[in-house]
Amino acid sequence: MPADLFDPPANNTTPARDVWTVSRLNQDVKVLLDRSFGLIWLQGEISNFSRPASGHFYFSLKDSLAQIRCAMFKNRNRYLDFMPENGVQILARGRLGLYEARGEYQFIVEHIEEVGSGALQRQFEQRFEKLKAEGLFDEDRKQAIPELPQRIGIVTSPTGAAVRDALDVLARRFPIAEIFIYPSQVQGNSAAAQIAKQISNADSDGACDTLLVMRGGGSIEDLWAFNEEVVVRAIAACETPIISGVGHETDFTLADFAADLRAPTPSAAAELACPDHVELQSEFRAWQSALQNRLAQNLARNRGTLGAIVKRLHLQHPQRQLEQRHQRCDELLSRLNRAIAQQTSSQRSRLREVRLRLVAQSPRRMLERQSNALRQLSGRLKTATEKKVSAARSRLSENMHALHVASPMATLERGYSITHRGDSDAPLMTVENLENGDSLRTRLANGTVVSEVVDISSEN
Repeated sequence: MPADLFDPPANNTTPARDVWTVSRLNQDVKVLLDRSFGLIWLQGEISNFSRPASGHFYFSLKDSLAQIRCAMFKNRNRYLDFMPENGVQILARGRLGLYEARGEYQFIVEHIEEVGSGALQRQFEQRFEKLKAEGLFDEDRKQAIPELPQRIGIVTSPTGAAVRDALDVLARRFPIAEIFIYPSQVQGNSAAAQIAKQISNADSDGACDTLLVMRGGGSIEDLWAFNEEVVVRAIAACETPIISGVGHETDFTLADFAADLRAPTPSAAAELACPDHVELQSEFRAWQSALQNRLAQNLARNRGTLGAIVKRLHLQHPQRQLEQRHQRCDELLSRLNRAIAQQTSSQRSRLREVRLRLVAQSPRRMLERQSNALRQLSGRLKTATEKKVSAARSRLSENMHALHVASPMATLERGYSITHRGDSDAPLMTVENLENGDSLRTRLANGTVVSEVVDISSEN
């Protein structure tokens, strides 16, 4: 720019005028702006955003006191991984320039970055898609949370309100569980590495049935440690079931998706980690009552069954059968005696008749003949009677001997035994279906022996 443009005239002589055109002025101003500022970063909020058919971006960048027109040409904006919108805070890198046609200075943008929660949300979404593609959020890899944990580990800040709330809930709901605290920062640059390390430590020492990873609520920046890949991968690799309880109910972190179970708050995570001992006691009492009723019913039914079995066993007992056989023998002997008596009586009647006829006829020869015949008949009768009695007694003896031989008691007296399996009434015939540890009852001649199977051998 000419140095004397703003200097007053040295004398009253009118100087020669250096008249500029508007285009020349705008061109020189454009060069001056470019040389004076160079490449700079500018932060502000997007407003008046437009994208015409040319593909260029035009918008204003403003703060609370001022604004500047901006342009980002197609050859630059095509490399953006997000679409700018009104109201978004950005960091823009570019140069100051002048739009000569209107004489307006503007900021020519070469690169844009989101700032604050917008950038983090973008990073959250990109990281979510990446880890989801790797299968870290798949439902089939999630583990079931133990219903009755004995030892519960908590990875969190030992001084935060979250751990106090969780401990209160655990003490109220399930006081018998042991609690292990794995202290870690939950916010800041080193928080993610500490959280991942404590998760790995808790998993490797095997002291816990369930792990709780938690912290209280906050902004997305406060919760960002739970969106870091190192934490997500540590949770996915953990063999101990994990419940995440990070932030408030509306907060979601990548740790929630990798955990086996997500709780909306730290207190809710503690509730999901254990049952309520009061409810357990009530449920136990209900089951106990139902079990007692079932046992009483089964006992009554089994007593009835046992009574029927005892009655049937009494009827089928060898002693009972032997008594019945003895009774049958007595009946047969009584019938035999009656038959002999009837036969004897009949023969005596016939003898009397013969004697009467003999007396009535009276010839001695006939008498002698009849006497001889009588003696013969008497001898035959005696012989026949003796034979019948002997035969009957012989049959009776044979029947009694056969009955004694067939009696189970006689078999036992000869050194044999009858073996039953368990409470079964059926005698054991073979070793098939026997197993080591089965209970056996062996009936001997003078008692019963209870034994247990310790070895089985089969003889073909």
